[in-house]
Amino acid sequence: METIHNMPIWSSIPFVVMLLAIAIGPLVAEKWWEHNKNKLLVSLFLGIPVAIYMLVNGFSENLVDTITADYVPFMILLGSLFIITGGIHISGDIKAKPLNNTLFLAIGYLLASIMGTTGAAMLLIRPVIATNSERRYTTHTILFFIAIIANCGGLLTPLGDPPLFMLYLRGAEFSWFLNLFPEWIFTGSLLLLIYYFVDRYYYKKEDWVDLAEDSINVKPIRITGNINFLFLVGVVIAVAFINKGNIPQMGEEHASIFLKYLREIVLLILAAMSIYYTKSDVRKSNNFEWAPIAEVAYLFLGIFVTMAPALIWLAKNAASFGLKEPWQFLYASGSLSSFLDNTPTAVAFYDLAKGLVSSGLPASLSGLNMIAGVPEILLKAISVGAVFFGSMTYIGNGPNFMVKSIAEQSGIKMPSFFAYMFKFSLVVLLPIYILVQLIFI
Repeated sequence: METIHNMPIWSSIPFVVMLLAIAIGPLVAEKWWEHNKNKLLVSLFLGIPVAIYMLVNGFSENLVDTITADYVPFMILLGSLFIITGGIHISGDIKAKPLNNTLFLAIGYLLASIMGTTGAAMLLIRPVIATNSERRYTTHTILFFIAIIANCGGLLTPLGDPPLFMLYLRGAEFSWFLNLFPEWIFTGSLLLLIYYFVDRYYYKKEDWVDLAEDSINVKPIRITGNINFLFLVGVVIAVAFINKGNIPQMGEEHASIFLKYLREIVLLILAAMSIYYTKSDVRKSNNFEWAPIAEVAYLFLGIFVTMAPALIWLAKNAASFGLKEPWQFLYASGSLSSFLDNTPTAVAFYDLAKGLVSSGLPASLSGLNMIAGVPEILLKAISVGAVFFGSMTYIGNGPNFMVKSIAEQSGIKMPSFFAYMFKFSLVVLLPIYILVQLIFI
């Protein structure tokens, strides 16, 4: 497309401002920012001028693709997972011993790739807090919960974390993400092992009166809303098999709306069935509200529209960035994922990798296996960087702040934005991620 050559760099400014608003808004204007209508206003204020510019200057096709092929499928997947997992409630209070806590986090690590990091985090955070309610030292458990369940556990499937779903939409097969199993099992094992010994240390510091009370107040684990597990299986099957690779007609130019959005229609049906068949008491027990998914919809509307010019510019100017090695892609995508949302970051670096392919791959990457139009090792680096490094700050991934907020509402003192980094992510998580890079990428 000839107009790609004319996309100016300054057209990416609204995208940068949008990401900065998400990163800084909660810190400098907490009360104003917590209202979803204000997030929508920011998205519209930045997104509408970008949309007008693209329409006027011949980029209407790019804009339409961004909305119809990226934003709509993205929101329908997240919305369906949000609704279905919101219909599953776990109650009970087991002994808050280090082994039990570690098993809780391990189960969440496994579930994160099936129901998404947000779904797994929201499903398990309250049971974990309830289990540890008699203990005095609980902050470390929530910190590891954020890293293990709200981020790293989601690496194995496109359902696990939004950046992976965006890469799936760009041509990476559903089963390809299972190739990230070595990185997933290595990181999960290390995090769980470290957590176990950290929790043992704090367990020994607990007052014996608190531990005695914890032993007395035991209630068996009970799961309600079990029918939603069937709907979750339906989501996995829909995402895995309803795609252009298995149904080529979905990608045809004149395909009907029903066929083009067959996967999304199935997901909406599953979400509607969850609403219909789940008892209202179950959702009430989960404190289910529509506000969190509305927040995601409002913010990502602005993100997807404003990032369209940036992606076009990146695709054209990839060679000038000097990123050529897999480790550079991992740390670059990881660094930005730490302070910006990891979904647009993954998309940006994927487009950077595609631009590198167009301009000519370096000798170290030429001849390698290609996935979704880029060298497989680069796609692996982008995926791992976006998912793992999303845990480096509270703003790296959507569930992080949600978990922090729920913990604080329950009386658990959480570290500040910078304290989280200096006392946890830089000293515990970063060394593990460096090991992942040295061993696997």
